Amino acid sequence: MPQGFGRDLTTGSIPRHMVAFSLPMLLGSFLQTAYSFINAIWVGQYLGTAALAAVTVSFPIIFVLFAIGMGLTLATNILVSQSFGARRMDELRRTVDSSTVLIGSLGIVFTVLGELFAPAMLRAMDTPPDILAASTAYLRIFLLSLPLGFGLFLTRSLLQGVGDSKTPLYFQSGSVLFTTALDPVLMFGWLGFPKLGLNGTAWATVVSQVLSLTALITYLHVKKVPVAPSWPRFSHLGPTTWKTLRIGLPSAVQQSLVSIGMVFVTGIVNGFGETATAAFGAASRIDQIAFLPAMTFGMAISTLAGQNLGAGREDRIREIFRWGCVFSGGITLVITGVAVSVPRALLSIFVTEDAVLQPGIAYLHTVGACYLFFALVFVANGIINGAGHTLTTTVISLISLWVIRVPVAYWLSRRLGSVQGVWYAIALSFAVSLAASMAYYFSGRWKRPLGKKPPAGPPPSTPDETLTHGTTRA
Repeated sequence: MPQGFGRDLTTGSIPRHMVAFSLPMLLGSFLQTAYSFINAIWVGQYLGTAALAAVTVSFPIIFVLFAIGMGLTLATNILVSQSFGARRMDELRRTVDSSTVLIGSLGIVFTVLGELFAPAMLRAMDTPPDILAASTAYLRIFLLSLPLGFGLFLTRSLLQGVGDSKTPLYFQSGSVLFTTALDPVLMFGWLGFPKLGLNGTAWATVVSQVLSLTALITYLHVKKVPVAPSWPRFSHLGPTTWKTLRIGLPSAVQQSLVSIGMVFVTGIVNGFGETATAAFGAASRIDQIAFLPAMTFGMAISTLAGQNLGAGREDRIREIFRWGCVFSGGITLVITGVAVSVPRALLSIFVTEDAVLQPGIAYLHTVGACYLFFALVFVANGIINGAGHTLTTTVISLISLWVIRVPVAYWLSRRLGSVQGVWYAIALSFAVSLAASMAYYFSGRWKRPLGKKPPAGPPPSTPDETLTHGTTRA
């Protein structure tokens, strides 16, 4: 492998580090979001409200399962970066083997369970009866991509662990372009293919991920990359697999909290009918774009804080916080201005029916006005995670979702007799998260070491320095 991976973030310009470190991750996040956007545009514009509602009710279930995979592959990233930094290649190979078995097995198990219980899960979410059959068929096909998605998460984490963040982006780009082209072909039966309608978009995702993962793994083996997944040596998997689980499970739980909360909120929205569900689905696509800068800068801030705290450079943390607020808050304010001022134009990308547009516009006027709260939460949480206090951000997520958002959404929507109550609850949960995160940050309690006190001098510039600190999503 080439040398010189990683970036020493303990010296030099903090804003320059923050921008340079965030841009590749932001591009990757936009590419990942492009998958769902492409499907939503084709479905909303050409298949109608019922089809978009079917995708909307399926998405939270898919997102919960994928969140578990993303959380566990964070542990893979940490272990690979540490082994590669110390040049312990046997240990690195054990991590690759154990992660391949663990992530691959979970992907298959979750797919089987999802296929069996898809109708029951959708009924539990109060899915409208007129879209239940379509939602079940779509979900069952899309779940076939779950092991493939887990494989892509795994290879991305393995490559980032050895300092390569560009290769996954190249293959992501190819996959998105291929999906864009294949969606209408399978939806409308072009070029002699059967006309599959909504299910065509699910099959397009499955096919593109099969090709992307196969091409990526083949490329890694041709280039003889030491982290290329291959048939594992099962004799040494036990201890390393346990270590991966011990590190990854808290992250998986934390990331799943947001996803599970989305399932419950979607269930509440479903109770107001197909139109409300479609409006929520269209507005949620705008949320995805609005949240990407905040989450990306949150991960960068976490790494910046982790390196500087590890080097004893606590004096740089305030500047990291300040520049995080400037960049993340500034970009999010621009997005807020657009979402609040021209909501109809944004939502019309996905839906055209006025009955759907009206509640969607109300959503963006209410929730979109609070995007800045969300952005600043990720700045504060980035510092807290970088210091290793990820349990605190988990508790904040728990309070925001299960004490505020879900109960208030249920109570207020019933009280008002309108889905608008759900929109108010989401905005309120952002405000509560911000208050809790900022209170903990300014209290300085995150400065307390969780383990052994770090050395006072600056750390050596090794490949694992940018990758071994908490970047868990809050």
